[in-house]
Amino acid sequence: MVTLEPLGAEHAEALLAFERENRAWFARTVPDRGDAFFTAAGFAARLRALLDEQHARVCRFHVVLAEDGELIGRVNLMDLVDGSAELGYRVGQRAAGRGVATAAVAQVCRLAVTDYGLTSLTAVTTLDNAASLRVLTRSGFTRVENTTVDGRPGVRCERRLLDASPDGP
Repeated sequence: MVTLEPLGAEHAEALLAFERENRAWFARTVPDRGDAFFTAAGFAARLRALLDEQHARVCRFHVVLAEDGELIGRVNLMDLVDGSAELGYRVGQRAAGRGVATAAVAQVCRLAVTDYGLTSLTAVTTLDNAASLRVLTRSGFTRVENTTVDGRPGVRCERRLLDASPDGP
């Protein structure tokens, strides 16, 4: 259904177009990235910083591609420390509701174990983001505490990657 690829410089043009196209869609449920992010120069600087973090193995960033190669989402593992990382993901409006996020999260959970040596993931979402909460639940995450996300009520979830699940790690 979908393919994950590590984020690379070759994704710059498609990724910026994806972020611009979905800016208002994402801003409904996650903090907006600000006007500077969406300029060519601002985006290029941010992409360089992300690639530097990835090269340093601090974070692992991925693009989500449809069967036809179109960039339809992102899934990231941030702050890799002591076998753990924070999961983040976003799927574009045109691909929403088709199982893309669930499939991408399942794939990154497998990569987290097999390629990155992780044993647990955390994720944070707002309580009003029902779609994200469903993805996390389907992906084996459990709620561990209430929190706030950009001033909005939220929840922090966790998944132990060595636990058995229908989809493997």
